[in-house]
Amino acid sequence: MRAIFGVVGLLMVVAIVAVLAKKQLGAGVAPPAASTSVPGVAAPTGTPKQQVDQFQKAVEGAVQAPRPMPEEPK
Repeated sequence: MRAIFGVVGLLMVVAIVAVLAKKQLGAGVAPPAASTSVPGVAAPTGTPKQQVDQFQKAVEGAVQAPRPMPEEPK
């Protein structure tokens, strides 16, 4: 009797996991394209490599920009 309850419980768990897995796989639809953009934010342009290059140039420019020197007290 104990073994029967164990098998029935195991089958119930497997059924629940199967239903949840089916829901997750069915929800794997690609999101719609972001045709509506947020105001003030430009959509990325160019290929991913061009975007990476542009970002690297912007970072290098920011790092190499001279900082203003503080005025020395007199």
